[in-house]
Amino acid sequence: MTKWKAVIIGFILAIMVQAFFSHYEFIGLLIVGFITGYIAHSGALGGLWNAAVAGALGTIISAILFIITATIGGSFFGIFGGLTGFTISGLSGLGAVIGELIYYAIVMGITGAVGGIMASKKEN
Repeated sequence: MTKWKAVIIGFILAIMVQAFFSHYEFIGLLIVGFITGYIAHSGALGGLWNAAVAGALGTIISAILFIITATIGGSFFGIFGGLTGFTISGLSGLGAVIGELIYYAIVMGITGAVGGIMASKKEN
């Protein structure tokens, strides 16, 4: 079952990693996934699920923010900016979003399972 407190915290941390620490994205996602799984206190599968949901949610919201930035900010760059430019590159952009979605969910899910195991051992 999804524990939304852990997912929201993991989502916020995933957005921060992607926005501010993009050079260290892999290590940041490992740490964020572990923290999300640890906060969930649901064992390995619960930690995996909650961290994967947080990673997927972070990717989706980041893509939406990118679309808003590209359509509003890019309209100042002529014909290839704004909505026209985003529509032209839509298929490649969609592929990149799906790739990032899978990447975030897998990386954060694996370490979320480790965090869930660590949290469940402390309870017993």
